[in-house]
Amino acid sequence: MPQVWAGVDAGKLHHHCVAIDSEGSRLLSRRVANDEPELLQLLSDVIALAEEQPVTWAIDLADGPATLLIGLLTEHDQHLLYLPGLSVNRAASSYRGSAKTDARDAAVIADQARMRRDLHSLRNGDEVTAELKILTAHRADLVADRTRNTNRLRSLLTSVFPTLERALDLTTIGPLTLLTGHQTPDAVRRTDHSSLTSWLHSRKVRNAARLATTAIEAAEKQHITLPGQQLSARIIQRLAEGVLELSKQIKEADDLIADRYRRHRHAEIITSLPGISTQLAAEFLAATGGDMTAFETADRLAGFAGLAPVPRDSSRIRGNLHRPHRYHRGLQRVFYLSAQISIQHCPESRRFYERKRAEGKRHPQAVLALARRRVNVLWALLRDHRCYEPPQPVSLAA
Repeated sequence: MPQVWAGVDAGKLHHHCVAIDSEGSRLLSRRVANDEPELLQLLSDVIALAEEQPVTWAIDLADGPATLLIGLLTEHDQHLLYLPGLSVNRAASSYRGSAKTDARDAAVIADQARMRRDLHSLRNGDEVTAELKILTAHRADLVADRTRNTNRLRSLLTSVFPTLERALDLTTIGPLTLLTGHQTPDAVRRTDHSSLTSWLHSRKVRNAARLATTAIEAAEKQHITLPGQQLSARIIQRLAEGVLELSKQIKEADDLIADRYRRHRHAEIITSLPGISTQLAAEFLAATGGDMTAFETADRLAGFAGLAPVPRDSSRIRGNLHRPHRYHRGLQRVFYLSAQISIQHCPESRRFYERKRAEGKRHPQAVLALARRRVNVLWALLRDHRCYEPPQPVSLAA
C-alpha cells in the first residue's frame, strides 16, 4: 500500500502541495510555481520522502493550469487521482478550522485521497485524444457564442421588425445573409423583388426568390419608423455577420475533429455502434481519454457518465434511487443523444425502448435505460477490440 499521499491545490501561477503519511501526518507543505523545473524538484522531493514506496498524487483540476503537472506526473509513471473542486469544498467543512487557504485545501485533497477508494485515476491521453479534447471544447465555445449572438439578433430584430423576425429561420444561412444587407422595412421596400433576388443569388443563397418574397411581404405590413431604428439596423447587420462567421468557424472545427478522429485507434469501433456520430465519438474520447482501463468495469464508466443510479434510502424507505450528483455531464450527453438517435435507426434499440415504455417508463427514463445498456455494449466492444455487429434474426424451426 502507498505510504505517501500528495495533494495538490492547482492554480494558474502557483500550485500548493501537501504530502502526508499513512497516519495523516504532514511530511511536506510547499508552494511551487507552475514551471517545469520547480515541479520536477517537487516530484523528486516527494518521491524521496516515500523512501522507495509508491506515491499517490491527487489534484483538484483535470486540465487547464494543471496540464503541465499532470503531464510530468504521467511521464514519470506516478499514480494520479482526480478530486473535483466541489468535492474538496464539501469535504473541507468536516476538517478543523474555517479559514480557506491553498495549504489547507491541498491537505484536504491529500487526506481524501488517503481515505477514499472511489476516485478516478487521471492521466494524459495520447496526442490524438489531447487534440480532440481541445477541439471539442473549442467547438462547444463557438456553438455557445453563436447561440448567444443569435438570441441577441432575434431580440433586436423583434424590436424593430417583428414581422420579419417571425417569418425567418435565423439558424440558416439565407435569412442571416439577408440581414447583412436589409434590416428594416424601409430598406426592404427600397428594392424590388427582382433586385433583391439577384442580390441574394450573388451571395449563393438557396431559394433566393422565395426568401425575397417573404421579406417584401413582411415589409409591406409595417410602414412606421421606430425610434432608434437606424442604429438597431447597424447592430443587426454586425450580429448577422458575426453569426455567419461563427458558423464558418464551427464548420472548420467539425472538419478538424473528423480528421483527428479518423486517426484514433478506436475510431472504427466506436462509430460502429448505431447512433454514435463522429462528433459524439470525439466527445466520448475527449471525456474518457479512450482508455477503458482507467474505469476498470463498465459499471464504473456508467457511474462516471451519471447513468448508474445511487440509492437514497432512509429509515423504512428502500429502493429509492436517484441520479448521482457527481458525474461527467458531457459524457452523459454523448450516451443520451446517441441513444435517442439509435431509436430511429437501430431495430434492437427501438425494441428495447418500446419495452421500457410498455413497462410504464416516461420517454427520458426509457432513453436513459437504453443509454445505460449501450454503455455495456460499447465497453465490451472496446475491451474485445471489435466492431459492433447487429444480432442475427433467429429463425423458428418448422
